[in-house]
Amino acid sequence: MRIAHDSQNFFLEGPAGRLESILWTPTRAGLPSLAALVCHPHPLFGGTMHNKVVYNAAKTMDALGIPVLRFNFRGTGLSTGTHDKGVGEQGDVESALDFLADRFPRVPLIVAGFSFGSYVGLRVGCRDRRALELIGLGIPVNSTDFAFLRDCPKPKLFVQGSEDQFGARDKVEQLVGRLTGEKELVVVENADHFFAGHLDELGAAMRSWLTRRHSDLHVLS
Repeated sequence: MRIAHDSQNFFLEGPAGRLESILWTPTRAGLPSLAALVCHPHPLFGGTMHNKVVYNAAKTMDALGIPVLRFNFRGTGLSTGTHDKGVGEQGDVESALDFLADRFPRVPLIVAGFSFGSYVGLRVGCRDRRALELIGLGIPVNSTDFAFLRDCPKPKLFVQGSEDQFGARDKVEQLVGRLTGEKELVVVENADHFFAGHLDELGAAMRSWLTRRHSDLHVLS
């Protein structure tokens, strides 16, 4: 995949102060049909917007011509504030969606997240009317309650490693099976929580789901 974008590093204003951010915008002219936010894993365990899974997810959508925003949660990297156990971080996500909605008015948004970022991002994405679709990567169901998804009818893609040490396959399958609305689970065989050695399969699952749902999307060449 060739990445053809303008990259902007900046700080957006969040409820606890500035949030270090990166926005990739396709170089092609015209208003995009979608814009995306990707949320990173747990900051107390080294998670940042530069995490390999987060970067790969952003790269996959960027190659489809989708503008992609990543940011560091409060207290991470150069972002101000302190970690708030996934509570205040929901306000960070809301601020990031406000930014995208202002930059790309009337454009539907995708909220994606990896691990801790999937919990925080999808919680906000479920209730925010501007979010059209949701993507959960490596959802940590072993220790986190994702029951809120049962009342969320928005289309959802889940990509999970079969050997995910924080999200057991059977628990993910049970959760997704109980959800209403359109949903899809892709299990990447032999992949762990971080999809080590399987990032291409993660990207392929996202690309397949997005291009099937949006006929105007195609890999930029």
